[in-house]
Amino acid sequence: MGRLDDVDLDKKLGKGKEASKLAKRGKQLQELRLTLGGKLGDGRFGAPVCIVFEGWDASGKGGAIKRLVQPLDLRHIRVAQFSAPTEDEKRHHFLDRFVAKMPGWGGVAVFDRSWYGRVLVERVEGFASADEWRRGYDEINAFERMHADEGMVFVKFWMHISDAEQLQRFQRRERNPLKSWKLTDEDWRNREKRPAYEEAVEEMLERTDTEHAPWIVVPAEDKRYARVFVMERVIEAMERALPERSIDAA
Repeated sequence: MGRLDDVDLDKKLGKGKEASKLAKRGKQLQELRLTLGGKLGDGRFGAPVCIVFEGWDASGKGGAIKRLVQPLDLRHIRVAQFSAPTEDEKRHHFLDRFVAKMPGWGGVAVFDRSWYGRVLVERVEGFASADEWRRGYDEINAFERMHADEGMVFVKFWMHISDAEQLQRFQRRERNPLKSWKLTDEDWRNREKRPAYEEAVEEMLERTDTEHAPWIVVPAEDKRYARVFVMERVIEAMERALPERSIDAA
C-alpha cells in the first residue's frame, strides 16, 4: 500500500458550496497577498511563497490554478508553466531553468509543472539516465532546502485522480471540440504506462516529502472539492509566511 492508496477520492463539494467557499477564501487570499507584499500592515515583506503543482494528466491543475489566482491582481503573482526542456536548456543542469522564476521576498509564484519532471516523466520515458534520475532526489532536496533556509515557503501539490476518472475525463475532452486540443497522442501513451508512473510518484512522495518542503496530495476526483482544498492550503502557507513570522525569524 502506497501513499496514493490512502487518499479518500470520495470527497465532494456542491457547486453552490464551492462558489461560496472560493469567494470567502478569495478575500482572505487577497489580504494575505497584500500583506506579504508590504502593501498592508507595517510595509515589511513576508517570506517568498513557491506553489508547485504536479499531478496526473487531466487531474485539474489548470482549473485549480485559475481559481487560485482569480481573486488576485495578476501583477502580484507569477504563474510559470514548464514543458519539456529546450535543446539549449538541456545543456545546463536540470534545475537551472527554474531559478529565474523563483519568487523573492514578498513574492508568490505558481509553478505549473516543475523540477519533479526529472524523477517522473524523464524517469519513466527514459529522457534521463538511471544515474541522473536517481541522483535527482538528493539534488531536489538540496535545492529546496537551500531556498527554505533563506526563508522560502514551499507548497507542493500532487493532484490525484483514479485511473477510471482520468479515462472519463480524456473521453469527455475528446468529444468536446473546445477542449479536444488539450488531449494528445502522448497523453494516451502515458495512460498505458500508469503503473510505471505510479511507482515513480510513490518514490517521489517518499523521498522528497521533507519538513521544509512537504507534499500535499490533493483528492482531485471532484474538481470543486480540489479547488477549494488547494486554496485553503495556500492560505495556510501564506499565513506561515507573514512578515511578523518570517522576517523576525530570519
